[in-house]
Amino acid sequence: MAAVIVQMVGVSVFMLGFFPVKPTLSGVSGPESFHQPDHVIHNLTTPPPHLKSLYRELSEIPPSFDRLILMVIDGLPAEFVLGKDGQPPSKALMDAMPYTQSLLKSGIAIGYHAKAAPPTVTMPRLKAMVSGAIGGFLDVAFNFNTQALLDDNLLGQFFSIGWKMVMLGDETWLKLFPGLFTRHDGVSSFYVKDTVQVDQNVSRHLGYELNRDDWDLLILHYLGLDHVGHVGGRNSVLMAPKLMEMDEVLKMIHLNNIVPQHDVKRETLLVVVSDHGMTDNGNHGGSSFEETDSLVLFIGPTKYASDYASATQNTAYQVDIAPTLALLFGVPIPKNNVGVLITKIFTSLTDDQQLRALELNSWQLFRLLEAQLPGLFCRSFDYDGFSDDQGSGISKCGGAIDEMFCCLYINAKLLHSSWKFKTVSRFMDKDDHSSLIGAYHDFLKAASEWLSHRATDKPVNLLAYGVAAMISSCVILFTMIFFLCKEVDLREKKLLSDKNRTQGWHLHEIFTLGVTLLVVSFPAETVQSSVSVIKGQNKKGYFQMCSLFVLLVSGRILRGWHQGGVNWTNLPDISKWLEQAGSDHIKLIHFGTGLLLISLSLFGISLLKSKRNFTLVVQLAFSIPGLLVLQHIMKYQDSTSTASREATLLVQSIYVILGIMTVGILTALPWLMPVRISENCSSWTVYFPMSVSIDNQNKYLLVGLRDCVYLIGWVYLYFWCLLQMLLQQPINSMPILLLLLQILASMLSFSIGGTHHKQWVEVAAIYYLGMAGHFGLGNSNTLATIDVAGAFIGLSSHSTLLSGILMFIITYASPMLALLSMVIYISLKDPISFVIPQNADYGHILKMMIGCPCLVPLCLNSVLLTAYTIVLLLMRNHLFVWSVFSPKYLYVCATTVCVYVGVLIVAVTGFYTCLVFGMRRKRQEDHFGNKLD
Repeated sequence: MAAVIVQMVGVSVFMLGFFPVKPTLSGVSGPESFHQPDHVIHNLTTPPPHLKSLYRELSEIPPSFDRLILMVIDGLPAEFVLGKDGQPPSKALMDAMPYTQSLLKSGIAIGYHAKAAPPTVTMPRLKAMVSGAIGGFLDVAFNFNTQALLDDNLLGQFFSIGWKMVMLGDETWLKLFPGLFTRHDGVSSFYVKDTVQVDQNVSRHLGYELNRDDWDLLILHYLGLDHVGHVGGRNSVLMAPKLMEMDEVLKMIHLNNIVPQHDVKRETLLVVVSDHGMTDNGNHGGSSFEETDSLVLFIGPTKYASDYASATQNTAYQVDIAPTLALLFGVPIPKNNVGVLITKIFTSLTDDQQLRALELNSWQLFRLLEAQLPGLFCRSFDYDGFSDDQGSGISKCGGAIDEMFCCLYINAKLLHSSWKFKTVSRFMDKDDHSSLIGAYHDFLKAASEWLSHRATDKPVNLLAYGVAAMISSCVILFTMIFFLCKEVDLREKKLLSDKNRTQGWHLHEIFTLGVTLLVVSFPAETVQSSVSVIKGQNKKGYFQMCSLFVLLVSGRILRGWHQGGVNWTNLPDISKWLEQAGSDHIKLIHFGTGLLLISLSLFGISLLKSKRNFTLVVQLAFSIPGLLVLQHIMKYQDSTSTASREATLLVQSIYVILGIMTVGILTALPWLMPVRISENCSSWTVYFPMSVSIDNQNKYLLVGLRDCVYLIGWVYLYFWCLLQMLLQQPINSMPILLLLLQILASMLSFSIGGTHHKQWVEVAAIYYLGMAGHFGLGNSNTLATIDVAGAFIGLSSHSTLLSGILMFIITYASPMLALLSMVIYISLKDPISFVIPQNADYGHILKMMIGCPCLVPLCLNSVLLTAYTIVLLLMRNHLFVWSVFSPKYLYVCATTVCVYVGVLIVAVTGFYTCLVFGMRRKRQEDHFGNKLD
């Protein structure tokens, strides 16, 4: 317990230092943002109407539009609309959005592939669009519990000048900006099973709002397309109809509010954006191109592009939206913005106004650089040689980072001063304008990239304390394992003869034979030689051979079921082949797997050497939830019907039955478990070696203890697998069964092997089977492979806590299965662990019983956690620290939680069972004592 507490403290301290809240400049941008950075101005309280006029006067750029409609299509990849690698979208995608494509072909709309920064989840991406700032990586966790955005942002700026704002759609906006909207109708973004109603709730108000003139900003956030992706992936049959629906919404907005505005005083700009893209299976959160490829589409009354290629083959960053909209509508750029304005949107402005927009953007970024680089003093910088009218560009600006920024900034500043002088003198030409534009872009690009990729300062001392605490926990755990294994070895030497200890196969022999069988793929010669080996061995060797065969075959199938890793996801595998075969085949496999699971569990219970009536009652109880799961598979496996009320009620019933039966069996079974009392019972030799001396009374109770633990272990494994049959994607039903077979085959082999194998080796082998199975189910080290859709099965409405628990259960199905199997492993292990020396109590048997099954997983996980923490510490300034290393570390920490939970369940089960049988033993001793009296 002390080691676990120290480890938890170490992880908390390290994460506090490594993932701090990203530092930001306090306050909001005001009139000072329209002056040079060294200009001092005192902020005065100005009423909204006057502030709006003041901003217009100071900016020297007339607002291009009066109203803004921001349409967010959640999860829409830009390539669906703009194509990829210079090629237009597929014909099916273009046919799904005909009106949007017509606007792009006519040049009225211009689109951008806007790269989003990881993590690619909704809340941090909305923050980036409205503030221009890249948030901290742990925003992926805050995405499920959104708090009000306190940083400077566009909505706050619009509100300060008196804008009236309306929001329809994702309720994340209401949580980020409480109290800013005049009217709103929010919907939950996490109930991904809903692909229809969630968008109808937005569109039902659209006609009413478009006909009103009392708003300045209308936000429409459609979630249905993202939900379609989560449920069925990019190629879902629901994707094309959803794109058509979005195209109709865009058409309605354009025809009602954009086209007629030539005759009205207020001009409206429509901006269509997506917060992120999605992978082929519809998930997101990582840093792949498919996930970061978001869309920005500007649609106004003027023509932005001359042809389809120039309207679609454009790139930008998602943070560039904030400064672009700020300058288009005449408000200050948010204080912590790191984006660069999109210049093609300002083509309707004069040359001087375009340069003024670039100047305001450069002033804002320079202020941010001054805050991040305290040594940045450009006023004392020697800029001789940088005032040539041709512009020096970044190639002439080297040296230290602060010197380079000063060089680029002053170069643009001097060229702009020269331009203004030539404008007065009327000596300017087109080359001067191009050089000045290039100089500004050099500075803006360099500053934006540095600010975007700059790692947050991390207190090394705090990180070192966290690592030291984790190393200390490793030392404590390994010390405990060492003394425990030493005690077990001493008892084995004392109780067993050398002859008994040398029986059975050696572990390296089993491994060598397994590798040979796998490599040669079972040719005839090998099979014949294997048969000869079996003939030369006893019955135990035959069972070990069968167990090894099941283990290897299951492992090979699991390896080919899903292609893991980013570089191999596009390669063919069994799951892709089955998906191409059709849903009927998958449903058949799902149902057959459920039947095999139920049959296997009933067979396992039948092996229990207990009263027949008791065994039949247990088997009947096991059949009830299994049949309900099969009913759900047959009636509601289709993804389009899993959100129905009947399916939800059925799943909720299964949850309740599994929970009640698990707790009930764990609580009552140790008291009710029948104990064989026949003195002629020949099965003693199965449980205890002949060299062990123990009184018959304790022997009976110890046999009952083993039977009880065995049955509870089956309850854990069977119910956990049934739960996975409900929650996992149907394609993953067979891997769940294969994982169970692997674990059972391993435990059978270990139980037959007697005491030859070290117990910690056996526990470690089972533990690593569970870790390998994690990837066999299609998981990876990126956040995009988390199955969000399954986390809402059985939920009638969104609940952050419940959906988070279900998501954890789905993601860590295999590791938890391996940890729960430790309960059965305890019952199948050598009986020496269950023998109580004279005058000993059940505390000793508890230590022998759960010592290794609990300590070994903790030790192995602590080594992995500590090692990866050290790697992360060394790589803290690496370019991929946020896109690769940080997601992996979150997985490692979540695995640690999984190990804690699994070990706790094993420990509680062992403790409670031993406690109850200890009380039963004492009760029988008192009973016999009273008889003797």
